[in-house]
Amino acid sequence: MPRPALELADILRAHGETFRRAHAGHLSLGQLKVMSAIEACRTAALGGHVARCDDCRHLAVSYNSCRNRHCPKCQGAAARAWLAERQADLLPVPYFHVVFTLPAPLAAIAFHNKAVVYDLLFKAAAEALQTIAADPRHLGARIGLVAVLHTWGSALTHHPHVHCIVPGGGLCPDGERWIACRPGFFLPVRVLSRLFRRLFLEKLAAAHVQGRLGFFGELSHLAEPQAFAAHLAPLRRAEWVVYAKPPFGGPAAVLAYLARYTHRTAIANSRLVDMDDHAVRFRWKDYRAADPATGAVKLKTMSLTPDEFLRRFLLHVLPAGFHRIRHYGLLAKGPRAIDLDRLRALIAAQAGDAASDLEPAEAEPETTTLPACPCCGGRMRIIEIFGRGHTPRTAAGLPLWFDTS
Repeated sequence: MPRPALELADILRAHGETFRRAHAGHLSLGQLKVMSAIEACRTAALGGHVARCDDCRHLAVSYNSCRNRHCPKCQGAAARAWLAERQADLLPVPYFHVVFTLPAPLAAIAFHNKAVVYDLLFKAAAEALQTIAADPRHLGARIGLVAVLHTWGSALTHHPHVHCIVPGGGLCPDGERWIACRPGFFLPVRVLSRLFRRLFLEKLAAAHVQGRLGFFGELSHLAEPQAFAAHLAPLRRAEWVVYAKPPFGGPAAVLAYLARYTHRTAIANSRLVDMDDHAVRFRWKDYRAADPATGAVKLKTMSLTPDEFLRRFLLHVLPAGFHRIRHYGLLAKGPRAIDLDRLRALIAAQAGDAASDLEPAEAEPETTTLPACPCCGGRMRIIEIFGRGHTPRTAAGLPLWFDTS
């Protein structure tokens, strides 16, 4: 894959040190680590290896990746590895996509309390889905789901929301039968929204009572119980955004969708347009200007100062050890996990021959970790590995091809 004309790493290398000096004492250790990792990604600072073509003897140097989960260059390989593991988890049923979004007045609280509030967002969304699904008036079944946290909007603003990928059905209360949802419909969105709102606010208020929330600057007054209660009062009456998209076409479509969402970073290198000393320009989707008739979203170009661009990007650095992909219910992992083969048998028994209409996704063919030779397409073999900060000794003085893609 060719290297994009502009990468996030280029912006950090050009403006990162100035940003660090300007914000000294105001950047977390996690943010500083993310900046350093992306700056060093695919450079000699991380070491690498030399490969040689078996056919034409062409030599190529590849530097190591930083593997940081906030690095847009590294997440492609991570997503492929994760999806290979999820291949065995897919069920032969339609899948639905439900999005739970925190209202804007809670975003600032979430930013200063990421580990606590993002965790509550996960729990409230999962509990709302499982509770409504278990209600006999709706589905009356135990369901499973995969939830993925995103904290950004298209313009890199702080916009915490959780994407939930949910199989269209679940186990009946006695666990002996699969209950399928109605074709094209999973659960009522308004009912989900109301329960999600109540659950999240209850959990947030409990966290406040337990002293688990911190408030700083303009929000420092919210440390007082009365002020905090007054801040939440309008949110108890407001409509919260819960959005359910149409079901996927089948397991293959689910995998393709997960590939785009599970390991997405705040901004992809493909969205970057250009930069100079005064501005960074990138593409973004203006959802407010969407065509009311077709729903088409306008693609625009935004220009920010390098300082503001990096500030917005670093808003989305997650706490160390925080899991942004979680599994619940029937899809939960661990020693008490449900036998998925048994679920498939129950689904087949419930659906009869209809289940065969949803063919399992085909596994992608295995590929080598090394690219084909750029000269002749032959097989490349590693002949030297060099450490951090070192340069390759192989064929010193000979022309080498450096792969930084």
